[in-house]
Amino acid sequence: MIPYKTIIKIDRASKQPVYIQLTNQFIDLIKKRTLPPRTKLPGSRTLADLIGLHRKTVIACYEELTLQGWIESIPKKGTFVHKDIPVLQQQEWIEKTVSKKDDKAGFSFNKKSLLTRKFPQDHLDDYMYVNDGVSDERLAPVKELSIIYRKIANKKHTLKYMNYGTTYGNLELRETLACYLSETRGLNITKDNILITRGSQMGMFLASQLLVENQDYIIVGETNYSSADTTFEYAHAKLLRVKVDEHGLDTHDIEKLCKNYAVKAVYTTPHHHHPTTVTLCAKRRMHLLNLAKTYHFAILEDDYDYDFHYNHAPILPLSSHDTCGNVIYIGSICKTVAPVFRVGYLVAPKAFVDECAKLRRFVDRQGDAILELTFSSFIKDGSLDRHIKKVVKIYKDRRDLFCNLLKEELSDYLSFEIPKGGMALWVTLNKKYSWDTVTEIAKEHKLIISEWQRYDVTNCKHNAIRMGFSCYNETEAKEFVRRFKKTMQDIDLQESFSY
Repeated sequence: MIPYKTIIKIDRASKQPVYIQLTNQFIDLIKKRTLPPRTKLPGSRTLADLIGLHRKTVIACYEELTLQGWIESIPKKGTFVHKDIPVLQQQEWIEKTVSKKDDKAGFSFNKKSLLTRKFPQDHLDDYMYVNDGVSDERLAPVKELSIIYRKIANKKHTLKYMNYGTTYGNLELRETLACYLSETRGLNITKDNILITRGSQMGMFLASQLLVENQDYIIVGETNYSSADTTFEYAHAKLLRVKVDEHGLDTHDIEKLCKNYAVKAVYTTPHHHHPTTVTLCAKRRMHLLNLAKTYHFAILEDDYDYDFHYNHAPILPLSSHDTCGNVIYIGSICKTVAPVFRVGYLVAPKAFVDECAKLRRFVDRQGDAILELTFSSFIKDGSLDRHIKKVVKIYKDRRDLFCNLLKEELSDYLSFEIPKGGMALWVTLNKKYSWDTVTEIAKEHKLIISEWQRYDVTNCKHNAIRMGFSCYNETEAKEFVRRFKKTMQDIDLQESFSY
């Protein structure tokens, strides 16, 4: 006789229904073979009396076990553990109890080493982080967006957007963006040229998957956005690198490569080259467009920070000058407002957008239609432009302050050019120092520098990294520089003792 009274424990304080607790304990007993196949279970009234439960609770438990196939009822004989329950093959453990599931998978799968990154997953409040240049989430227009979102969500006609929708993205937002990008960036497009994405990275992924067949060539800068490199390599592209100088990508190098290789695409961040922040000059822009027409390759234009310019009016994208359908233009709203709002766009010839929409169905069925409607309204009523005007002024002031602090406190260690726009500096460390050493000592001062090596994948030894300034207010910028200076002073002190 199974001692049901002692082995079954019911937690009356638990939020889980009692019959579910009872069901799960029976399943556990069956899996462990405490109740082997064909074991007869006590009647519902008998079990209820044994463990002090209402008979209806036991009946509900037995019904659930029957529905799941753990037990079976045989007329005129009773209720039994199902005769065909197989033995669960389990790993032999050295320890008698295990507090959590094993970290190792019980099946084989492909591990992609190129996807491995060492960015910190948790941000501790008392640490500061050298970043690529990110917006300050404290400036996000959360109140305005929440009012619009709530208003839209409460409308009765919005219910239709709660179901599955188009993989192209919300129609209203696509129409709004077509007008907005035409007015602000000179793009001659309609809604049919726009696919809404979860951010520019999704657009880059979709485009690379469709552009690249095994071992196709993509041209990128000698210094380049590392996530773009990874995206193309994941698509099995072969990367060809060209020099980047103060005028951006060297298009004469691109032309030389096109004469020797069947180039499928050129990736560029022309407004502010990532990571060096330089702008692709007008002459090279026109040259690149002509090369794309001549050699029939795509230009993947990642315009990640178009809205942030300080010294002059924004330079129109390559896409605004494209008359032959060679440019795939990628951007996002989340970079401008706050990273949490995953709304981006891919702009391209309709035939390519259609294929991206097909692929997107199997990557991410659709976006958040209510959020997309919210941003459509946010753009149309002028709120986005007002927000941009506000933060551009703030970020310009922060750039100026940050640059002044670095010059005053760290000129013996660092050099840089003041960027015309964007949210980061391209900072070169004095050749007598190593970023490896700086990274290690900086941790002692609660300053984190993550994966500095990604800025020099070709081993140019430029000794430079990208250093964001936009997320630091005056107090934080001063503290950042103080910690960096203390790091460098400690390195100098260590070197003086080593002699």
